[in-house]
Amino acid sequence: MKERVLTGDRVTGKLHLGHYVGSLKNRVELQDQYETFVLLADVQALTTHFLHPEIIKDNVRNVALDYLAVGIDPEKATIFVQSLIPEIAELTVYYSMFVTVNSLRHNPTIKAESKAGDFDDMYYGFLGYPISQAADITFCKATLIPVGEDQLPHIEQTRKIVRRFNQLYQPVLVEPKPLIGEVPRLIGLDGSHKMSKSLGNAILLDSTKEQVDENIKKVKTDPARIHKTDPGHPEICPIYAYHQAFRKEGSDEIYQSCTKGQIGCMACKQKIAQSINDRLDPMRERRAAYLEHPKKVDEILMAGTENARIVAKETMREVRDAMGMNYFTH
Repeated sequence: MKERVLTGDRVTGKLHLGHYVGSLKNRVELQDQYETFVLLADVQALTTHFLHPEIIKDNVRNVALDYLAVGIDPEKATIFVQSLIPEIAELTVYYSMFVTVNSLRHNPTIKAESKAGDFDDMYYGFLGYPISQAADITFCKATLIPVGEDQLPHIEQTRKIVRRFNQLYQPVLVEPKPLIGEVPRLIGLDGSHKMSKSLGNAILLDSTKEQVDENIKKVKTDPARIHKTDPGHPEICPIYAYHQAFRKEGSDEIYQSCTKGQIGCMACKQKIAQSINDRLDPMRERRAAYLEHPKKVDEILMAGTENARIVAKETMREVRDAMGMNYFTH
């Protein structure tokens, strides 16, 4: 049997270039080597969107479209909806019995997101997000998790939960390993934060060529460069970071030309805008094909969820056996 990969996203909105270089690109490559499960985390989206759950319905399909557009193949990967796998919720409850509140409060990602969201008091669901994520990973016994750098604390929390469960009961769960993308954290268009939908500094995967060009034009570059011939400092410029991410083979040339004042910022921006659009063009074609047949997306999600449910039931049988909670089996 192939090893399993589990990956996914909270369905809080459309995905962007940061998602692509941080995780999505890896997922497309891994689906040929591993049995791949791709999660649409609608329940976890409620940790920050519980006041407006109605937007999640559209976002489930929007994110699914992003997956299909980047090249995740439903014939190779299982794309499924989190809330339709009740075994994940059951696992979350079991794990919460032996994970301390203190360990959750000290999770670096939880602390950072709490501060960013200006939460005076954390809700139970938000604080317990790492436990829910551990259930996502372990229901299918995934061994490899493609993630961005900011998600590493969650993976470590999952590893601790697996070790604790296996120690308390029986060794039925598998300890996963993280896989970081080539670009673990892509800088946003504002140059001061990572690319994020909520900060409005992202280029979405469904952007048109014109939208990409316009967004790139607005990016602030090295403030020390007033004239084209002024020596630049590419290491502080978001545009150079994009060259490294999307046209790595030409990034050294850009670095040299910038530092020597041999290329202007506008020409540099035009080059990277072209490279980004070249990367997005095949995604635009795939997206357009699925948009012509919207019911096909729903069929893919229903089939994937059914497949994930079969795996989840088998894992829960083993978990209940390990915990001695199989009261009526003979």
